[in-house]
Amino acid sequence: MASQPTPSLPTRPRWARPFATPVVHWIALLGLCAAYLQGGIQKALDFSGAVAESAHFGLQPAGPMTLAVIVLELGASLAILTGRCRWLGALALAAFTLAATFLANRFWSVPVAERFVTANAFFEHLGLVGGFLLVAWQDLREKQAI
Repeated sequence: MASQPTPSLPTRPRWARPFATPVVHWIALLGLCAAYLQGGIQKALDFSGAVAESAHFGLQPAGPMTLAVIVLELGASLAILTGRCRWLGALALAAFTLAATFLANRFWSVPVAERFVTANAFFEHLGLVGGFLLVAWQDLREKQAI
């Protein structure tokens, strides 16, 4: 029985090779997590202000909810950046971002004058959700190949 030839992997153009490195991958992950790292640190440094923000959005009890958000933003970001349970961190931030987007960026319910900016924020956050889903998908796919 003749063996089947193994399909060759597509070659990258020479100009693309410097971008396909672990360092560039990690910088991309850092960029995706930057807002969550900054947000978690800022909330921790101004906890009372963060609790007031949680209360403004109707999250009760505001103190424990704020603490949970800080832990989620920082913990999930660190999971993504270290690669330890990266898929779980990415799915957690995707779910959190989706929930927060529907809570804070309801463009359909704001005055017309604010609708454009709020709609842009809504769809930008959906883009972040997609980015986190891609990170989870890639991480789970790599683990299946092992």
